[in-house]
Order: sequence, then structure tokens, then C-alpha cells
Amino acid sequence: MQFIILELTKQLAIMYNTKYVFVTGGVTSSLGKGIISSSLAVLLKSRGYKVTIQKLDPYINIDPGTLNPYEHGECYVTEDGAETDLDLGHYERFTNVRTSQANNVTTGRIYQAVIEKERKGDYLGGTVQVIPHITDEIKRRIKLLGETGEYDFVITEIGGTVGDIESLPFLESIRQLKWELEGNAIVIHLTYIPYLAAAGELKTKPTQHSVKEMLQQGIQPDIIVCRTEHDLTESVRDKISLFCNVERASVIESKDASTIYEVPLNMLKEGLDTQVLKKLGLTAKGEPNLEKWKSFLYRLKNPLTEVTIGLVGKYVELKDAYKSISEAFIHAGATTQCNVKLKWIHSEKLEENPNDLDEQLKGLKGILVAPGFGSRGIEGKILAVKYARENNIPFLGLCHALQCAVIEFARNVLGFSDAHSVEMMGSTTHPVIDMMETQKNLTNMGGTMRLGSYECKLIKGSKIFEAYGEEFIKERHRHRYEFNSEYLSQFEAAGMKATGINPNSNLVEVVEIPSHPYFVGVQYHPEYRSTVEEPSPLFVSFVKAASKMK
Repeated sequence: MQFIILELTKQLAIMYNTKYVFVTGGVTSSLGKGIISSSLAVLLKSRGYKVTIQKLDPYINIDPGTLNPYEHGECYVTEDGAETDLDLGHYERFTNVRTSQANNVTTGRIYQAVIEKERKGDYLGGTVQVIPHITDEIKRRIKLLGETGEYDFVITEIGGTVGDIESLPFLESIRQLKWELEGNAIVIHLTYIPYLAAAGELKTKPTQHSVKEMLQQGIQPDIIVCRTEHDLTESVRDKISLFCNVERASVIESKDASTIYEVPLNMLKEGLDTQVLKKLGLTAKGEPNLEKWKSFLYRLKNPLTEVTIGLVGKYVELKDAYKSISEAFIHAGATTQCNVKLKWIHSEKLEENPNDLDEQLKGLKGILVAPGFGSRGIEGKILAVKYARENNIPFLGLCHALQCAVIEFARNVLGFSDAHSVEMMGSTTHPVIDMMETQKNLTNMGGTMRLGSYECKLIKGSKIFEAYGEEFIKERHRHRYEFNSEYLSQFEAAGMKATGINPNSNLVEVVEIPSHPYFVGVQYHPEYRSTVEEPSPLFVSFVKAASKMK
């Protein structure tokens, strides 16, 4: 059986000629494997290759959908409704290639698949083991994207660091695949080169030990990318090459950059893409076309204006919880040549000190209220909405923040003092936000929300229509609760209009206050679709509105 699987793997690799690049990390986490993977993808794509990236996460959760944002940062949602690691956001933002369920695989999902097969009797009563059953399932998942025939390169990032117990099955799978794919797979190892101020020099020993750990797993890295705060000297490069068994040209410097969007150009300068092509037996043809990328960077680094926008949320201590939002502001800022400075404001602090609201929010040219489930900090969000509405400050509310805007309007304009969402107050006499019908009978929390891309029809003449410039749009969702349309006529009579409607379910997707300079709340997540090449039209519109404030 193993021989048959091996032969099929080889035949498929030959048939599709897909090249596989595995990216691992050593010494410490948070070195930027996702950014290196994304940057390599940008370079290969700019050379005319079709590229996708996938993330293998070692945690046992099925997906990050039920994880606290403090644990793992934001949960990123794909077009097809997968709740995934935030690195997939980087992949899309850099490459403008949409990801899917197949682009993020966790240990939990791997074990779940194997156990389901065992329960069905697929293993014919055999003992189920890590090798070969878990590793075979990992390899199957890795190859899914390559076997579609749509991609020349599949870049696979392995979460965690070498030496983690959780990562061992993934590393063993890579070891097997490198052999099975016969020259169609390479490994890039990202490591850290610390600088010891007392000694006045960079130290390579952590990198040597990291590579040694890889070798103990049977994997020789083909390329070593060195994250560093200082330039790598020639002697350092020579030492890494000698003791880590890689070519001198395959020791790549990844120095700290002022913005992550500089990294592709830095990797081009270091020759990362040419080394990858060389290792995989491909000839680099000319230089990659990066004019659009360079133009974006120029606009980003040479703003003509500056605005300060308040980001109100309850996870602001961990900025990765709102990663797609902050990056969408960067894209919109570059598009408008405006330096968007974010002021991170904790909604609980607004809630605790409502009398200091003016002090905390003064000087802002715009207020964005962020998504987030649950009751913690919601009254602070509602206060921020009220402040923006009453002081004519441009306001943008995302997902849960649309619901906050609706609650605030119901309480302070319609006079429904106990208006609330049934999520927070099931006993409210004015449930202006109610649970979606399709959600009411669900018991499992994971993967059961309204997820993925849905169509929305925009009302002509509205701010939202002006932003997108088209009547029908598609945006991604992640929610259980919705605007209660039984109250729609009362809201519209009082001045809050529904300007975006799902044409199939009649779900209110967008609310606006036309009399306000800019007051827009959306039930969806526009930040997920914002990329370097295609910035979110809504964020661009919001930044333009904020820039007009005096």
C-alpha cells in the first residue's frame, strides 16, 4: 500500500509539475514566516508563476474560530467561509490570490479526519498510528492544492518552531515529501541571529542549533533566511554556510524593515526567489515586474496628508486581534496618500469613565468601532458611536459595531431606553438586534456562524454606493445576530436608513445616517478583502471622509 501511495505521489507531481516550498522556523516564534512566505509568493507571481500559500497550524483546535483573540490574534475568514489563521490574511494582502478551506490545516483537523476514517473501518482493523496514518493525512492535505493543476508553486508555512512536540508530525511529513517528490520540493528555514551588545557582534550559534534540530528530524534546509536587526557580515554568512551545510548564496538576510511591505523588495535584493528557482531546477527569466508594488510603497512612504482615527475595541492590547483592519487602513492610506495614524482605544475604559469621553476621543478625524462578540465593553462601543453621531465625526462600524450603532440610535433617537441585542439581554422589550433564524437551533459553536462571502445590493445615492461605485457587491461575514427588520420603518422614519440589503434573505447589511457627514455601519467585514492591489473601497471612502475634517 505504501509503495502504491508513493508511486501515485510521484506521478501526480510529474503530471502537474507543481513545486513545493516548505517554510519552517527556529529559535523563536513570531519571526515572520508568514511575511517571508508572502514575499516569496509576490516575487514568484511577479515572474509570471501561479502561486498559492497554505498554513499548517500545530494546535489541536479544529480551527481558530472558537479561540479567544488574545490567544491567537484575529480569526481570518475566507471567501468560502473558512475560519483560519491570521497569516492567511497576509497571504491574500500580498498576493491578491484568494484562499480557501484548503489553505489552512490544523492538527485538530488532521486527527479528526483520521479518527473518522478509523470509525468507518477504512483502516481494516489496523492499528492507527502517527506514522503512517497521521503523516499520510498531512501529506494528502499538503498536496490538495498542487493536484488541482492551478498552481506552479505551493508554499507551505509550518506554524510554531522546530523542536516543538506539536510540530514533529508535520516535519516528518516534510521529510517524506522531499524524498517522494524527487527534486520538486525544498525547505526554507527562517531563524534568528541575535546581536549581543556586550560582545558587539552577531551570534550564529542559535541558528546552528536550530538547523541541527532540523537535521535530527532528517531534514536539511536548502535555504536559510536570517532574521536580524543588523546587517549580516561576510564572516557571519560564511559561518552559517559552513556549519549549516548550505550554499553561501542561500544564506539570506532578512533585516528588520520599517514596514512589512518592504520585505518583498528586500528579498528580491537578497535573491531569495532566484535561489528558490535554482534549487528547483528552474531558470529565472529576467526581472520580476514589481512596478505596482513599488508605486504602492512610494505612496505609502510619501503621504501628502495625515489623519488620526480612533479604533475602538476590546482587544486593543493585542493589536493582532485587529490585524486586517490596521492593514486595510495602510492600503487605504497609500491609495489616498494619507498617513493614517491609529489611536487604539479600549472600549472598557470608555465604559468605566464616560465623563472623560471627550478627553479620550478629542482630536479624532474619524472613529472606527471594531467587531467583537459578547457583552464586555459593548457600552463603551455604544458611547463611542453616540459621540461620533452627535459630533458629526466620520464613523465606520464593522459587524458587531453596526449592531452597536443600531442599539445606540434606538436608545437615544427612538427613545427605546432598554433597546439591546438579544445576545446581551434576552429580556429586552426592544430587541433591535436579534439572532438569525438559521442560528437558533444550533448547539455547536465552531464553524456554525454565517460565514464567507455573500451578495449585497446597495442603494443608489448612498455613501456606501458612492464608495463601491456599483449596485451589487460581495463581502465576507462572520456573525450570528442581525438587524431586526421589524423595526426598520421606525429607524428609517427617524433618519437611519438601510442602504445595503442581501437580495436573497433581505438581511440588512448596511445602515447610514444621510444627514451625517459620514456615518456607515456594515454587518460584513470589508477588511478581509483589502489587498495591496485592491484596497477596500469602504476604507478608502472612510479615510477620504476623515481627511476632509478640519
